[in-house]
Amino acid sequence: MPTGHAQTTDSPLQVAIIGAGMAGVSCARTLAQAGHHVTVFEKSASVGGRMATRPSPFGGFDHGAQYFTVRDGRFAQALKTAVHLVRPWSANTVRVLDEMGHVLTSAPPNAEPHFVPSPGMRSLVEYWAEPLAEPEAHGLPASKVWTEQQVTEIERDAITPEQWQLRSQDKEGGQRVIGGFDRVILAIPHGQAHDLLQASGLAPEMRKALTDVEVAPCWTLMVAYPQAMQPGLYSLGPQWNVARSTHHRISWVSRENSKPGREAVERWTVQASPAWSAKHLEDGEERVKAKLLKGFAEITGIRVTPSHATVHRWRFAQTTMPLGEPYLYDKSLGIGLCGDWCLGCRVENAFVSGLEMALALI
Repeated sequence: MPTGHAQTTDSPLQVAIIGAGMAGVSCARTLAQAGHHVTVFEKSASVGGRMATRPSPFGGFDHGAQYFTVRDGRFAQALKTAVHLVRPWSANTVRVLDEMGHVLTSAPPNAEPHFVPSPGMRSLVEYWAEPLAEPEAHGLPASKVWTEQQVTEIERDAITPEQWQLRSQDKEGGQRVIGGFDRVILAIPHGQAHDLLQASGLAPEMRKALTDVEVAPCWTLMVAYPQAMQPGLYSLGPQWNVARSTHHRISWVSRENSKPGREAVERWTVQASPAWSAKHLEDGEERVKAKLLKGFAEITGIRVTPSHATVHRWRFAQTTMPLGEPYLYDKSLGIGLCGDWCLGCRVENAFVSGLEMALALI
């Protein structure tokens, strides 16, 4: 992955990066290519963050980011390393629907192409993270990715006080302390970064800067209809593949199997509106699923019971008020923050934020 004019240094840093989404992996790759030693901590079972793909017996669902666009030349250059994964998707022919599913507008082809990795959105981050997990095979310095490790506290190293150590917990509750870090980068949602810094008693000014950032939540529904694979039946309901909606519950609907490199079974990803998601943030999953299924039926006319239906809650999904700068960094502490929320809500914002954070350290 190209990373600007980064050069290997004679004194490599030991850097801990918390979060293995696009921002964290972009930052980690850039630092590793510059000769620094990187350890990535990810609380989930896999990398990707909101570039997520949920597997099912009927095929995958991109239940986080739906696609990405390319405006920054550095992101375009980096994507050249993954041309075998990335394909254009005709999401730019999006429909805008009213509450009853009537098309209000049918947008002409957009001048800005939309892209998806194959076989799922997570594939791109996984590919870029591979050299970090297998440093010896890729010529990078000692690096590693720890999944299912939630960092609970950042503190001064017990042996070398000028460095940092992290306390983490796995899904079984097992505790681990890993130290010897010169720098710590939090590549996680701003709310989680704030809480971790507060729990660690660190960086009050940095925490204060986060209070103006606003990120809306999102409930996401995933449904599959294998019955649409019957001979002579192309699909259930509408023939369009993507729509934005003015429905009070639902803001986005996309047919997963319309994306290149996906399984053929008809599957839909349905994202609730920010306002509805916030109002029902603490509702139970079954209640949310029932309400979103009703809204989906009203928009699409699909009233057949799906063979598969599940929901996922994103507490931090779409940035509505970004930080306004690519990263935050306290040089005296050696602690930095990055993420899409620094610049906006696009996948490219996360990449650029992670890249700029790494270049600031270099």
